[in-house]
Amino acid sequence: MASLTQASTALSTSFKPTLAVSRSSGLKSVSFSITGKRFPSLISRPGRFQVSCSAKPETLNKVCDIVKKQLALPEDTAVTPGSKFAELGADSLDTVEIVMGLEEEFGISVEEESAQTIATVQDAADLIEKLVEKKST
Repeated sequence: MASLTQASTALSTSFKPTLAVSRSSGLKSVSFSITGKRFPSLISRPGRFQVSCSAKPETLNKVCDIVKKQLALPEDTAVTPGSKFAELGADSLDTVEIVMGLEEEFGISVEEESAQTIATVQDAADLIEKLVEKKST
């Protein structure tokens, strides 16, 4: 019983949830941090619940660079995790070329069904991390 109490005390002192509320959209976001470990953010929308995984910054940077290169975007074009390929001017062929560039860069293979779910830079980075992790196990 004592070890359980100590563990729960340690957990409660290092457990720091944060809540962000956007008044304009009604979006609520909760992220959890336990002794430096970051867990996925939980996003709640009316009638929907979503868990968002965050890719490593280096993965996001590589994806942004590949997207810029494939779409021949000017250097000063802002490509962020939330950037949608369509908003950057990508058509379906461009998206296929981006996926091929990502496969080559990261040494992975993206299934067609998975490729069709990619709409943003964040989507691509999250999928890449999942596939790289799966490949290494």
